[in-house]
Formats: sequence, C-alpha cells, structure tokens
Amino acid sequence: MILIAVTGCATKGPQPSFSANTLPAFSAGGEASASDRWWKEFQDEGLDREVNRALGGNFDLATSLQRLRAARAVTRRVSSDFFPDVDGLLTGDHSFRSGRNRTRSSFGLDASWQVDLWGRIQSRVDAERLRSEATKADYHAVALVLSAEVARTWFLLIESYAQLDLLKEQLVTNLDGLKAVEGAFANGGQGGSPNVLRQRQLVESTLEQFTVVKADIEVLEHQLAVLTGQPPQEANYEPGRTLPDLPPQPATRLPCELLYRRPDVRADYLEYVAAEHDLDAAVTDQYPRLDLTGSFLNSAEQPEMFFRNWALGIGGQLIGPILDGGQRQAEVERTRAVRMQRYNEFRQTVLIAMQDVEDGLALERYQEQRIQKLQEQLKLAKQASAQLSQQFITGDARFLDILSANQSQQRLQRTMLSARLELILIRIGLYLSLAGDFDTRPEVDIKVPEDAQDDPMPRFLGPRDDEPDGPLQSARPGRIRELPED
Repeated sequence: MILIAVTGCATKGPQPSFSANTLPAFSAGGEASASDRWWKEFQDEGLDREVNRALGGNFDLATSLQRLRAARAVTRRVSSDFFPDVDGLLTGDHSFRSGRNRTRSSFGLDASWQVDLWGRIQSRVDAERLRSEATKADYHAVALVLSAEVARTWFLLIESYAQLDLLKEQLVTNLDGLKAVEGAFANGGQGGSPNVLRQRQLVESTLEQFTVVKADIEVLEHQLAVLTGQPPQEANYEPGRTLPDLPPQPATRLPCELLYRRPDVRADYLEYVAAEHDLDAAVTDQYPRLDLTGSFLNSAEQPEMFFRNWALGIGGQLIGPILDGGQRQAEVERTRAVRMQRYNEFRQTVLIAMQDVEDGLALERYQEQRIQKLQEQLKLAKQASAQLSQQFITGDARFLDILSANQSQQRLQRTMLSARLELILIRIGLYLSLAGDFDTRPEVDIKVPEDAQDDPMPRFLGPRDDEPDGPLQSARPGRIRELPED
C-alpha cells in the first residue's frame, strides 16, 4: 500500500515524494485483532456504558461534529460557483414633465456565469472537499481521544477503590501492631515509649493515605462526569475494586496500514493535498477569465403592454490580468510555502504515529518485567516481615526492624497496585496508537442504570448522513496518482 499525492495541471515547482513502503517494520507485537471499539477488549460493562455516555453527551465531541458540518457547508458553498447566478429584477420609476407624467415599470432576469477555463473553480472545490474530509478525520480523532480518557479515568477509579481496600487491611494490621507494642510496653518488654510513638505514626500515616485516595476518587468522579456530559455535583460511580487482566496484545501490522488507519495522520495528509489544490487555484488565477452574462427584461408604461416590449441580451467578457503589483505571484509563493508546510507537518505526524506504537510496545514490555520484580520483592518482604515478627516475640529482633519491614511490605503492596494500573494505561495508549475510525453513534442496546434512564442532558449522533465514499477522493478524475518508489 502506497501513499498518494495530487499533481495539478499547472507547473508548481518540484513535487515532494514519499513512499510508505520504505518505512521499517514495527517491533514484534501481539497477534490479537483488536475491535474498532477497542475498549471492549477489557470486557467491562461499566466501561462500555460510560464510553457510550461520552459518545452521546460529551460537548467537545459535539463541538467537533458541528465543525464538521460547517466544513461541509463551506464545500457546498464553494461548489455553487460551478453554476450561474440568476437574479430577478423588478424596477419602477415615475417621471414628472410639464403637462405629462409617466410611469415606467420593468421586470426580468439577470444571469452571470464564470466559465472554469483553467480549472480554478474545480481546484478550489477540491481543496474545500479535502479539508472537509480532514475535519471529519479530526472528529474521529477527538472521539478516539475521548474514549481513551474515559477508559483511563475508569481504571484510575478502580485502582483508587482497590487502594482503599488495601489501606483498610493495612490499617487493621497497623492497629493490631499498635496494641501489641502498647501491651509490650505495659509489661516492660521491648515495647518502649519511642516504639509506641513510631507505631502510632505508622497508623496516622495510613490514615493520611486514606484522605489522599478519597480526594483522588472524588476528583476522578468529577472528571468522568464531565467527560460524559454530566454535572460533576452529582457524580457517583461504582466501578468495582478489581483491575482486569491485560487482554492479549494487539497485532501492529504494517506501518503503511497504520498511516491509513489513524485519523490524525489522515487529517494531516488531506490538509497537504488540499494545499496542493490551493496552489493549483493560485497558479490558474494568473490566467485570463471568461465571464458570460445574460438578461431578459420586460418594460412598459401601461400594464397591458407587458410582454410586448421585451429584450434579450447576451454578452461575454474575457478579462486578463496585466498589472497587479505582484499580488497574484505573491499568492502563488504563499500557497507553495503552505503546501510544503503541510507536507512537513504530515511527515512529522507519520513519525509521531510510529513513535507512539514503538513507545507502547517498549513500555508494556518493560512494565511487565517491572511487575515481575515487584512481585518477587513483595514475596521476600512478606517472608522477612513474618520471620522478624517471630524473632521479636522471642526477643531476637528489634522493633525498628519489624517496623521497617512492615513499612516496606505495605509500600510494595501499594506500588504493585499502581504498577498494574500503569500497565493497563500503557495498553490503552497502545490501543489508541493503533486505532482507526469507529462508529461514533452510541449503542442503543447497552445496559444503562435506572437512575440514568431519564437523563436531561442533550445528546447528539455522529456523522452518518451525506458522507463521501472515501477520505482520499478528489472531485477531478485523474488527479490522484501513486507516488513513485524512493
């Protein structure tokens, strides 16, 4: 599969070239084929419901949809230049002369049409149509980012609730340790007053972590509510307390497939092709222009004379620029620079798209290795804590050693949860880097809680009507060709 470029009928200087076949293959990825609605790979009904809500209620997505509709309207407006302008005329005048007054009325049609001799109008229409398709790609990019933000927020909520459960267990353990130290202090054992204070500090530190996690939960609920188009004041979610297992790693496929699939790459490419047509229009604007005019008029001084005194006029003008102070040539140079600007932006987006995939693969690989090391550390910390507890009872270990071991174990438990969350967030980034367009209409058969059945918030649907056949089509046959191999 090869990327394509557009060449115009006028000489515009050297053409940039690019071949996707020369791109190196991605690092080895998985073999699974991810769904277009990639978040369904996690098999979480709650996540499906919230993404569905966001697709139906997010106002940033709604704004992007209106931007798409405005771009399509601009295309229709520019396309109207293909057709003649026809206006209706109705005039009347009353003159006063010595001894005689006269009233004269006239009506008819007046038409004008600019003949597209050199394809200037066609180039402008092509440019706007391609920009409309680029706006459509931007819309799908917004939908993809929105789905990723909802998924990230959802799993952050799950991890926060899991941290709360873990902190509750750690608090019970630390309170039991405090009772043991206080009992040892009362009996004159190793539980001296500094040890009691240190254990109380550990209890207070655990309680402090509670407040941090609770604040995170409330902020995340507000964020999820806004993402789904809901007021944050009434946000209340029950996402669960168990992070899902990581789905099978998706296949990366070929780089050229990725470039056609990703909407941000496609949008930048379409902007470049639109700039190519703008340059066509600027070049042909230096050539002569042919305007045709026509009129059909009736005029009479008395109503009964209407349709008896009519005139038909047809004319034409061939207008060619002679002196314009270099205005048209400057416009050609400007559009040529914009064309190269769009081309460079497209190439940069291509590199970033491939970087996103490679980053996701590398981060996931090393994060899995990190989790394995954390699991081993946690296993050793539990063993050390258990042995030190037994030695403390027999008087062979100091309290500081037990305290340090307990703190290390509890810290590792919390870090393990955060590392598992980080692995899921990395996978979300990988899905996003490989994702393409999907049907943005909310699913009608998704399960919605009873308290959300009568949702007063406005809803909208994604673009389904009046869609062109494909993102890389041109209005002029034969304008699109494959780029040569580098």
